[in-house]
Amino acid sequence: MKGPYKLARMAAQELRAQSGVDRYDVAIVLGSGWKEGAIALGSPTSKVATSTLSGFVAPTVEGHSGTILSLQIADLHVALVAGRVHLYEGNSADEVVHGVRTVIAAGAHTVVLTNAAGGIVPEWGPGKVVVIKDHLNLTGTSPLEGPSPPKGYGARFVDLTDLYSARLRAAVHAAVPDLDEGVYAGFRGPHYETPAEIVMARRMGADLAGMSTVLEAIAARHLGAEVLGLSLVSNHAAGVSAERLDHLEVLEAGQSAAASLGALLTRIVPVL
Repeated sequence: MKGPYKLARMAAQELRAQSGVDRYDVAIVLGSGWKEGAIALGSPTSKVATSTLSGFVAPTVEGHSGTILSLQIADLHVALVAGRVHLYEGNSADEVVHGVRTVIAAGAHTVVLTNAAGGIVPEWGPGKVVVIKDHLNLTGTSPLEGPSPPKGYGARFVDLTDLYSARLRAAVHAAVPDLDEGVYAGFRGPHYETPAEIVMARRMGADLAGMSTVLEAIAARHLGAEVLGLSLVSNHAAGVSAERLDHLEVLEAGQSAAASLGALLTRIVPVL
């Protein structure tokens, strides 16, 4: 049986062969609503179905298509990963982070993790983008559980002090000064959080709540990549307002914000 790191190396070789890109510089994982905005980055030079790459499982959530798009932006080779999978789909932590491990194995030294999140801060309404400065992993698991990583990889006891790169956050703020920062709480899902859980998360220091990102961030940092996190507030979290929560609302928020997300990404990517 092939381990997760060998599978990622195999998938990276296959991605290179199919995309024609020998080495990527930046990878952007597209969360719910972000794919529409990413169109503004330009026409892809290749489109690879993740179903053709080793180790990938098919996404089952609407808005996650299972493709890796390649773009050339200035002198950067960029991979857009539009195939995120989640724990709540029945996947293991290794399967959830396989896409990130693959693009890093294909050369990416910077990983941008985007998501749609519930806003815990009452003033942060739908459509607002927040830079993630830290996270709370409330999923109950880690991509570093299990056997030790093989020879040539870092130890599983990873320092996460600077998980969300201070350098990248500073570069983003220099390019887009009006963005706020916040702490992202990653829950397991698929159900939305209860109002009491959101109160708990708020008291623990969270400003945003979602069901992705934290495991990918840990895996990327373990492999030595710099991580930038961006959350699109798609709705108020449970109990913050009287609104009911619905996944359709999340997708609609992304569609409504597509133009502004696209403009934001075109300003951010060149400074990474």
